[in-house]
Amino acid sequence: MNAHVRSKVTTHVLDSGIGLPAAGVPVRLEHDDLCNWVMIASAETDADGRATALGPTELPAGRYRLSFDTSVYFHEQEIRAFYPEVQIVFELTDPAAHYHVPLLLSPFAYSTYRGS
Repeated sequence: MNAHVRSKVTTHVLDSGIGLPAAGVPVRLEHDDLCNWVMIASAETDADGRATALGPTELPAGRYRLSFDTSVYFHEQEIRAFYPEVQIVFELTDPAAHYHVPLLLSPFAYSTYRGS
C-alpha cells in the first residue's frame, strides 16, 4: 500500500506504563462474515506506535476486529504481561468515515476509544 494513502481503519498503540509509543506490535484487521472472522490485512506498528496502512481505503459497513499480538511487544521489553493478545471489536457504520481505534496498553490493563 502506498505510504501516503491512509487506510479506512488505523490504530495507534501507546504503552501507558512507560508513556511511550509501542513500536513493533503485530496487528490484524478482520471482518465478521456471517460469524466467521476473515482477515483483511496485517501490519506492525511503526516507531511512533502507529499502523496507518492497515487494509484498504474503503470498507463496507459491518463488524470489524483489530487483534493486537501484545505478547510480541512485551517479550521484546522483557516484561511478563497478563494479556498476550488484545481484541477490539467495533461497528463500522458509516462507510464514508475514517475509523481510528487507539489502544492504551500496560502489562496488566488496556483501554481503547474511537479517535479521529
